[in-house]
Amino acid sequence: MSRTRSDLKGRLTDGLYGLGWGAVKKLPEPVAAALFRNLADQVWRRRGKSVLRLESNLARVVPNADAARLAELSQAGMRSYMRYWMESFRLPTWSPERIKASIDVRDAHRLTEGLDAGRGVVLALPHLGNWDLAGAWVTTDLKVPFTTVAERLEPETLYDRFVAYRQGLGMEVLPHSGGAAFGTLARRLRAGGLVCLVADRDLSASGVEVDFFGATARMPAGPALLAQQTGALLLPVTLWYDGTPVMGARVHPPVPVPETGTRAEKTSSMTQALADAFADGIAEHPEDWHMLQRLWLADLDPQGEAP
Repeated sequence: MSRTRSDLKGRLTDGLYGLGWGAVKKLPEPVAAALFRNLADQVWRRRGKSVLRLESNLARVVPNADAARLAELSQAGMRSYMRYWMESFRLPTWSPERIKASIDVRDAHRLTEGLDAGRGVVLALPHLGNWDLAGAWVTTDLKVPFTTVAERLEPETLYDRFVAYRQGLGMEVLPHSGGAAFGTLARRLRAGGLVCLVADRDLSASGVEVDFFGATARMPAGPALLAQQTGALLLPVTLWYDGTPVMGARVHPPVPVPETGTRAEKTSSMTQALADAFADGIAEHPEDWHMLQRLWLADLDPQGEAP
Protein backbone atom coordinates (compact mmCIF):
# COMPACT_ATOMS: atom_id res chain seq x y z
CA MET A 1 0.00 0.00 0.00
CA SER A 2 1.42 3.41 -0.94
CA ARG A 3 2.25 5.96 1.77
CA THR A 4 -0.52 8.25 0.52
CA ARG A 5 -3.15 5.49 0.64
CA SER A 6 -1.90 4.38 4.04
CA ASP A 7 -2.14 7.93 5.40
CA LEU A 8 -5.64 8.30 3.97
CA LYS A 9 -6.74 5.01 5.54
CA GLY A 10 -5.25 6.10 8.84
CA ARG A 11 -7.07 9.43 8.81
CA LEU A 12 -10.31 7.68 7.89
CA THR A 13 -9.89 5.16 10.72
CA ASP A 14 -9.10 7.91 13.20
CA GLY A 15 -12.13 9.88 12.04
CA LEU A 16 -14.44 6.89 12.44
CA TYR A 17 -13.26 6.27 16.00
CA GLY A 18 -13.69 9.96 16.75
CA LEU A 19 -17.22 9.78 15.39
CA GLY A 20 -17.89 6.76 17.56
CA TRP A 21 -16.77 8.44 20.78
CA GLY A 22 -18.55 11.64 19.83
CA ALA A 23 -21.87 10.35 18.49
CA VAL A 24 -22.60 6.87 19.84
CA LYS A 25 -22.68 8.02 23.45
CA LYS A 26 -25.48 10.46 22.55
CA LEU A 27 -27.80 7.78 21.14
CA PRO A 28 -30.53 6.20 23.29
CA GLU A 29 -29.07 2.96 24.60
CA PRO A 30 -31.56 0.62 22.85
CA VAL A 31 -30.82 2.38 19.56
CA ALA A 32 -27.07 2.06 20.04
CA ALA A 33 -27.36 -1.62 21.00
CA ALA A 34 -29.49 -2.40 17.93
CA LEU A 35 -27.15 -0.44 15.67
CA PHE A 36 -24.06 -2.34 16.78
CA ARG A 37 -25.83 -5.70 16.69
CA ASN A 38 -26.85 -5.03 13.08
CA LEU A 39 -23.33 -3.88 12.28
CA ALA A 40 -21.95 -7.11 13.75
CA ASP A 41 -24.29 -9.18 11.58
CA GLN A 42 -23.35 -7.24 8.46
CA VAL A 43 -19.64 -7.74 9.10
CA TRP A 44 -20.22 -11.43 9.85
CA ARG A 45 -22.18 -11.99 6.62
CA ARG A 46 -19.35 -10.51 4.54
CA ARG A 47 -17.04 -13.31 5.74
CA GLY A 48 -13.97 -11.10 5.62
CA LYS A 49 -10.50 -11.94 6.94
CA SER A 50 -11.30 -11.04 10.54
CA VAL A 51 -14.39 -13.24 10.66
CA LEU A 52 -12.59 -16.15 9.02
CA ARG A 53 -9.68 -15.78 11.43
CA LEU A 54 -12.10 -15.70 14.37
CA GLU A 55 -13.69 -18.94 13.16
CA SER A 56 -10.27 -20.51 12.70
CA ASN A 57 -9.32 -19.59 16.26
CA LEU A 58 -12.64 -20.84 17.60
CA ALA A 59 -12.09 -24.15 15.81
CA ARG A 60 -9.14 -24.73 18.15
CA VAL A 61 -11.15 -23.74 21.20
CA VAL A 62 -14.13 -25.94 20.26
CA PRO A 63 -12.46 -28.73 18.23
CA ASN A 64 -15.59 -30.87 17.90
CA ALA A 65 -17.70 -28.06 16.45
CA ASP A 66 -18.97 -28.57 12.91
CA ALA A 67 -19.19 -25.78 10.33
CA ALA A 68 -22.67 -24.74 11.41
CA ARG A 69 -21.64 -24.51 15.07
CA LEU A 70 -18.53 -22.50 14.19
CA ALA A 71 -20.63 -20.11 12.13
CA GLU A 72 -23.02 -19.73 15.05
CA LEU A 73 -20.13 -19.05 17.42
CA SER A 74 -18.46 -16.55 15.09
CA GLN A 75 -21.70 -14.62 14.66
CA ALA A 76 -22.14 -14.51 18.42
CA GLY A 77 -18.47 -13.53 18.65
CA MET A 78 -18.91 -10.55 16.34
CA ARG A 79 -21.95 -9.44 18.32
CA SER A 80 -19.93 -9.68 21.51
CA TYR A 81 -17.07 -7.75 19.92
CA MET A 82 -19.40 -4.99 18.75
CA ARG A 83 -20.98 -4.87 22.19
CA TYR A 84 -17.48 -4.18 23.52
CA TRP A 85 -17.16 -1.20 21.15
CA MET A 86 -20.66 0.10 21.84
CA GLU A 87 -20.00 0.01 25.57
CA SER A 88 -16.55 1.53 25.17
CA PHE A 89 -17.84 4.47 23.16
CA ARG A 90 -20.47 5.13 25.86
CA LEU A 91 -18.39 4.29 28.94
CA PRO A 92 -17.01 7.82 29.50
CA THR A 93 -20.57 9.02 30.18
CA TRP A 94 -21.46 6.27 32.68
CA SER A 95 -21.76 7.18 36.32
CA PRO A 96 -19.84 5.21 38.98
CA GLU A 97 -23.17 3.65 39.99
CA ARG A 98 -23.83 2.52 36.42
CA ILE A 99 -20.37 1.04 36.11
CA LYS A 100 -20.77 -0.87 39.39
CA ALA A 101 -24.17 -2.20 38.31
CA SER A 102 -22.79 -3.36 34.95
CA ILE A 103 -20.27 -5.90 36.26
CA ASP A 104 -20.48 -8.80 38.71
CA VAL A 105 -17.01 -9.68 39.99
CA ARG A 106 -16.49 -13.05 41.61
CA ASP A 107 -13.69 -13.56 44.14
CA ALA A 108 -12.75 -9.88 44.14
CA HIS A 109 -11.32 -10.46 47.63
CA ARG A 110 -8.22 -11.95 46.00
CA LEU A 111 -7.51 -8.55 44.48
CA THR A 112 -8.47 -6.39 47.45
CA GLU A 113 -6.60 -8.55 49.97
CA GLY A 114 -3.48 -8.42 47.83
CA LEU A 115 -3.65 -4.63 47.63
CA ASP A 116 -4.37 -4.33 51.35
CA ALA A 117 -1.24 -6.36 52.03
CA GLY A 118 0.76 -3.69 50.18
CA ARG A 119 2.66 -6.12 47.98
CA GLY A 120 1.45 -4.89 44.60
CA VAL A 121 -0.82 -6.84 42.23
CA VAL A 122 -0.60 -7.75 38.55
CA LEU A 123 -3.94 -8.55 36.90
CA ALA A 124 -3.51 -10.48 33.64
CA LEU A 125 -6.47 -10.79 31.27
CA PRO A 126 -7.19 -12.30 27.85
CA HIS A 127 -9.20 -10.45 25.18
CA LEU A 128 -12.48 -11.56 26.78
CA GLY A 129 -15.55 -9.40 27.31
CA ASN A 130 -14.87 -5.72 27.98
CA TRP A 131 -11.57 -5.20 29.77
CA ASP A 132 -12.06 -1.42 29.74
CA LEU A 133 -15.27 -1.83 31.74
CA ALA A 134 -13.41 -4.03 34.19
CA GLY A 135 -10.75 -1.35 34.51
CA ALA A 136 -13.37 1.34 35.06
CA TRP A 137 -14.85 -0.78 37.86
CA VAL A 138 -11.44 -0.92 39.54
CA THR A 139 -10.95 2.85 39.38
CA THR A 140 -14.52 3.85 40.31
CA ASP A 141 -15.86 1.17 42.65
CA LEU A 142 -12.62 0.10 44.32
CA LYS A 143 -11.19 3.61 43.84
CA VAL A 144 -7.81 2.12 42.99
CA PRO A 145 -5.73 3.69 40.20
CA PHE A 146 -3.71 1.36 38.04
CA THR A 147 -1.15 1.32 35.26
CA THR A 148 -1.51 -0.45 31.95
CA VAL A 149 0.22 -0.67 28.58
CA ALA A 150 -1.27 0.21 25.19
CA GLU A 151 -0.13 -0.99 21.80
CA ARG A 152 1.16 1.76 19.54
CA LEU A 153 -1.41 2.39 16.81
CA GLU A 154 -1.23 4.16 13.47
CA PRO A 155 -1.93 6.96 12.95
CA GLU A 156 -0.53 8.55 16.07
CA THR A 157 -3.74 10.52 16.52
CA LEU A 158 -5.67 7.26 16.92
CA TYR A 159 -3.25 6.06 19.59
CA ASP A 160 -3.69 9.41 21.33
CA ARG A 161 -7.49 8.93 21.31
CA PHE A 162 -7.17 5.56 23.04
CA VAL A 163 -4.74 6.93 25.60
CA ALA A 164 -7.01 9.89 26.37
CA TYR A 165 -10.03 7.57 26.61
CA ARG A 166 -8.37 5.26 29.11
CA GLN A 167 -6.82 8.10 31.07
CA GLY A 168 -10.31 9.55 31.35
CA LEU A 169 -11.36 6.30 33.03
CA GLY A 170 -8.62 6.73 35.63
CA MET A 171 -5.88 4.59 34.10
CA GLU A 172 -2.19 5.43 33.69
CA VAL A 173 -1.32 4.33 30.15
CA LEU A 174 2.22 3.54 28.98
CA PRO A 175 3.22 2.87 25.35
CA HIS A 176 4.04 -0.76 24.58
CA SER A 177 7.04 0.15 22.44
CA GLY A 178 10.32 1.07 24.09
CA GLY A 179 12.03 -0.38 27.14
CA ALA A 180 10.84 2.15 29.72
CA ALA A 181 7.42 0.59 30.32
CA PHE A 182 8.70 -2.44 32.23
CA GLY A 183 10.71 -0.31 34.63
CA THR A 184 7.76 1.99 35.31
CA LEU A 185 5.46 -0.98 35.92
CA ALA A 186 7.98 -2.48 38.33
CA ARG A 187 8.21 0.79 40.28
CA ARG A 188 4.42 0.99 40.58
CA LEU A 189 4.29 -2.57 41.92
CA ARG A 190 7.12 -2.08 44.41
CA ALA A 191 5.13 0.87 45.75
CA GLY A 192 2.18 -1.47 46.35
CA GLY A 193 0.29 -0.42 43.23
CA LEU A 194 -1.83 -2.23 40.67
CA VAL A 195 -0.87 -3.16 37.10
CA CYS A 196 -3.38 -4.55 34.58
CA LEU A 197 -2.17 -6.24 31.39
CA VAL A 198 -4.00 -7.92 28.51
CA ALA A 199 -1.73 -10.92 28.13
CA ASP A 200 -3.02 -13.59 25.74
CA ARG A 201 -1.17 -12.37 22.63
CA ASP A 202 2.53 -11.59 22.42
CA LEU A 203 3.36 -8.38 20.54
CA SER A 204 7.13 -8.62 20.83
CA ALA A 205 7.87 -11.96 19.08
CA SER A 206 10.01 -12.75 22.15
CA GLY A 207 7.32 -14.13 24.41
CA VAL A 208 6.97 -17.49 26.11
CA GLU A 209 5.74 -20.55 24.26
CA VAL A 210 2.76 -22.19 25.96
CA ASP A 211 0.40 -25.04 25.28
CA PHE A 212 -2.94 -23.43 24.51
CA PHE A 213 -5.88 -25.63 23.55
CA GLY A 214 -3.50 -28.38 22.45
CA ALA A 215 -1.22 -26.29 20.22
CA THR A 216 1.72 -23.96 20.78
CA ALA A 217 1.12 -20.24 21.14
CA ARG A 218 3.30 -17.42 22.39
CA MET A 219 2.27 -15.19 25.29
CA PRO A 220 4.06 -12.24 26.87
CA ALA A 221 6.57 -12.87 29.63
CA GLY A 222 5.92 -9.51 31.31
CA PRO A 223 3.33 -10.53 33.93
CA ALA A 224 5.46 -13.41 35.21
CA LEU A 225 8.68 -11.37 35.17
CA LEU A 226 7.06 -8.48 37.03
CA ALA A 227 5.77 -10.84 39.73
CA GLN A 228 9.20 -12.42 40.12
CA GLN A 229 11.14 -9.17 40.26
CA THR A 230 8.81 -7.20 42.53
CA GLY A 231 7.12 -9.80 44.72
CA ALA A 232 3.72 -8.72 43.38
CA LEU A 233 0.73 -11.04 43.41
CA LEU A 234 -0.10 -12.35 39.91
CA LEU A 235 -3.84 -12.87 39.38
CA PRO A 236 -5.48 -14.12 36.17
CA VAL A 237 -8.88 -12.56 35.41
CA THR A 238 -11.51 -13.72 32.92
CA LEU A 239 -14.62 -11.84 31.73
CA TRP A 240 -17.80 -12.82 29.92
CA TYR A 241 -21.26 -11.75 28.83
CA ASP A 242 -24.23 -13.94 29.75
CA GLY A 243 -27.07 -12.44 27.74
CA THR A 244 -27.85 -9.74 30.30
CA PRO A 245 -26.67 -6.13 30.62
CA VAL A 246 -24.28 -7.28 33.35
CA MET A 247 -20.80 -8.57 32.49
CA GLY A 248 -19.40 -11.38 34.59
CA ALA A 249 -15.83 -11.40 35.89
CA ARG A 250 -13.75 -13.82 37.90
CA VAL A 251 -10.49 -13.24 39.74
CA HIS A 252 -8.70 -16.60 39.59
CA PRO A 253 -6.36 -17.96 42.27
CA PRO A 254 -2.89 -16.41 42.28
CA VAL A 255 -0.11 -17.83 40.14
CA PRO A 256 2.77 -18.59 42.52
CA VAL A 257 6.43 -18.06 41.73
CA PRO A 258 8.10 -21.50 41.65
CA GLU A 259 10.54 -22.05 44.48
CA THR A 260 13.20 -23.59 42.24
CA GLY A 261 14.45 -23.20 38.69
CA THR A 262 16.08 -20.55 36.58
CA ARG A 263 14.33 -17.27 35.81
CA ALA A 264 13.45 -18.58 32.36
CA GLU A 265 12.04 -21.81 33.83
CA LYS A 266 9.98 -19.91 36.39
CA THR A 267 8.69 -17.53 33.72
CA SER A 268 7.70 -20.43 31.48
CA SER A 269 5.85 -22.21 34.30
CA MET A 270 3.99 -19.08 35.40
CA THR A 271 3.02 -18.07 31.87
CA GLN A 272 1.69 -21.57 31.25
CA ALA A 273 -0.41 -21.24 34.41
CA LEU A 274 -1.82 -17.97 33.06
CA ALA A 275 -2.57 -19.66 29.73
CA ASP A 276 -4.40 -22.46 31.53
CA ALA A 277 -6.56 -19.97 33.47
CA PHE A 278 -7.30 -18.05 30.27
CA ALA A 279 -8.23 -21.31 28.52
CA ASP A 280 -10.70 -22.17 31.28
CA GLY A 281 -12.48 -18.85 30.86
CA ILE A 282 -12.40 -18.93 27.06
CA ALA A 283 -13.69 -22.52 26.90
CA GLU A 284 -16.68 -21.52 29.04
CA HIS A 285 -17.45 -18.45 26.91
CA PRO A 286 -15.77 -18.88 23.50
CA GLU A 287 -18.09 -16.36 21.84
CA ASP A 288 -16.70 -13.60 24.09
CA TRP A 289 -13.06 -14.13 23.11
CA HIS A 290 -12.28 -11.26 20.75
CA MET A 291 -9.25 -12.80 19.05
CA LEU A 292 -9.51 -11.73 15.41
CA GLN A 293 -5.76 -12.11 14.78
CA ARG A 294 -3.48 -15.07 14.34
CA LEU A 295 -2.27 -16.45 17.64
CA TRP A 296 -0.92 -19.99 17.36
CA LEU A 297 2.58 -20.44 15.95
CA ALA A 298 1.30 -22.82 13.29
CA ASP A 299 -0.90 -20.01 11.95
CA LEU A 300 1.73 -17.28 11.88
CA ASP A 301 3.59 -16.28 8.73
CA PRO A 302 7.24 -17.35 8.19
CA GLN A 303 8.51 -14.19 9.91
CA GLY A 304 6.48 -15.09 12.99
CA GLU A 305 4.32 -11.99 12.84
CA ALA A 306 0.59 -11.76 12.76
CA PRO A 307 -0.91 -9.85 9.83
